[in-house]
Amino acid sequence: MSAATDFLALIQKSRKGKFKIYIGMSAGVGKTFRMLQEAHALLRNGIDVKIGYIETHGREETVALTDGIPEIPRRSSFYKGKNLEEMDLQTIINTHPEVVLVDELAHTNIEGSKNKKRWQDVLEILDNGINVISAMNIQHIESLNEEVKKITGIEVSERVPDKILALADEVVNIDLTADELLTRLKEGKIYKKEKIQTALNHFFQSGHILQLRELALKEVATHVERKVETEIKTESFKPVKFLACISSNERVARNIIRKTARLASYYNSPWTVLYIQKPSENPEKIALNKQRFLINNFNLAQELGAKVVRLKDSSIHNGILNYVTEHHMTTVCIGKPHENLLQRIFGYSWVYTLMNRLNERQIDIIILS
Repeated sequence: MSAATDFLALIQKSRKGKFKIYIGMSAGVGKTFRMLQEAHALLRNGIDVKIGYIETHGREETVALTDGIPEIPRRSSFYKGKNLEEMDLQTIINTHPEVVLVDELAHTNIEGSKNKKRWQDVLEILDNGINVISAMNIQHIESLNEEVKKITGIEVSERVPDKILALADEVVNIDLTADELLTRLKEGKIYKKEKIQTALNHFFQSGHILQLRELALKEVATHVERKVETEIKTESFKPVKFLACISSNERVARNIIRKTARLASYYNSPWTVLYIQKPSENPEKIALNKQRFLINNFNLAQELGAKVVRLKDSSIHNGILNYVTEHHMTTVCIGKPHENLLQRIFGYSWVYTLMNRLNERQIDIIILS
């Protein structure tokens, strides 16, 4: 089933307003574009879809997609000497389409509007039995505000409470790699030419994008997990959470990260990459090339959607066990152990100790070749 038919099935289940949010790591990933594509698919299925508010930012591909989708006229308001346009909440409610598109969920309405924020308008629309498809960027989620500020150095003033995301029936992450997003920016597909260099120097730095991408992937994975836990209330159900344990060995670690990423993708589950730093591997003692390998592998893991954790512990298996217990991981992925001759004979490699302890806790372990 396509995204549009999935949402169509959801609409037909209930006459109460259903809520779908497209989320992305930044402007320009294609959230509005995807909303409009879905609107066309729903129209072809005979669903009454209307545009409540779409912000095209003058992007040609997005503007072209608005053709053929009926639009509810915006209301004009005179504010601080300017004539501004806002979404017309009352007309949407009076018109009562089956589905309405509402972009820029975090938007602050101008003074004099019924509600201060657009997400409050959306709640009212849903209460009136109208289905809503909306979009927002990850940096606008309230609980991530401090984390986003640390990453970008920018204080995001327009924010959406986490409860709004929790209310959504579907949350879809529109994902691009950092390279794809930067290519779109440089080609002028996100901002006008005069703004491109400023964007590259500030928000659109590769390191910022990687970290925001991780936040978006993690947020959507968490939402899916919450929904599954809520909707499948069987005693035997246990959400899958993968933990990939890596060392400073570049090739082996890269292999573990990529294979765990595929497993997590298959199960649509969140996953974590864990590196236990022993005293012998502190930055003063570990070789520079190994430090570089570690950083490269951390970056790879983040690109593939993992949360990366670095902990200090003199015992690898104790460090892993403590993390597994504390964070309720269900499946641990490690590389094939390379023991010396004595370890083979007497079987005292830390891997065997770890396997026994995990088995006691009924936690799965996958040894990746």
